[in-house]
Amino acid sequence: MSGRPRIAMCSPEFYGIEYEINPWMRRSRPADGPTAAAQWAALVGLLERAGASIERIEPVEGLPDLVFTANAAIVHRGLAIVSRFRHEQRRGETAVDAAWLRGRGFEVEELPEGMFFEGAGDGLFCGETLFAGYRQRSDAAACQWVGERLGCRVIPLELVDPVYYHLDTCFCPISPKRAIWFPAAFDSYGQTAIREAVEELVEVDAEEARRFACNAVVVGDRVITNTGCPRLHESLAARGYEPQATCLDEFTKSGGSAKCLTLRLDGEDAAAWRGP
Repeated sequence: MSGRPRIAMCSPEFYGIEYEINPWMRRSRPADGPTAAAQWAALVGLLERAGASIERIEPVEGLPDLVFTANAAIVHRGLAIVSRFRHEQRRGETAVDAAWLRGRGFEVEELPEGMFFEGAGDGLFCGETLFAGYRQRSDAAACQWVGERLGCRVIPLELVDPVYYHLDTCFCPISPKRAIWFPAAFDSYGQTAIREAVEELVEVDAEEARRFACNAVVVGDRVITNTGCPRLHESLAARGYEPQATCLDEFTKSGGSAKCLTLRLDGEDAAAWRGP
């Protein structure tokens, strides 16, 4: 990987749990604004120290989940396919994200009517293959359409547990031939497909999966996760990575963690490449 990694993030100024669209979200358990801001800033600091350049999307009142920039689009070689959200509560984000990406010089494309696809939340490259999650938020037809538009091989993966509603909550490429995963989030076909397509898999247990161990950000050799994932960190360190933990519990209340808060602008495939 050459050049400085570029990551889009949005500060949590208007973040909050204002509705319930996944099993993690409960309005009776609100997020604490100052704590969320501090946790987000700590993640930014880790990413910048890892060598990433952070480019900020302006927060918008009334769009509390805009902070989860991974869902804005899937970016590949200068093309950004913006998300079409399944839930009405998030659909206002699309126009904001599209305008921001166009302003950064990306070719922006929208999905056909009737298809749902939620960006890098459900589309992750491992090597040259796009792994695409469907059922909970994105749909299988959209996964295939995105693969065709990007000109790449795509493996659709059915997500069978509503707790793991996006692919990036249960699968994380860390090199072209290696990925972190939680097998129980997938049906039997998906488990087989992943095992056949990925040379080495780093499995997380149920306890650490619920701490969003798979929702990691990879910058070179550094793998940044939420706190509470010591067994994964031990496995990563044994493979030559530098795992780092930062508390993101205010965001897990909404069903997101480190990866959800970031969008790689140099392409989701770049997130899986080791640094020099």
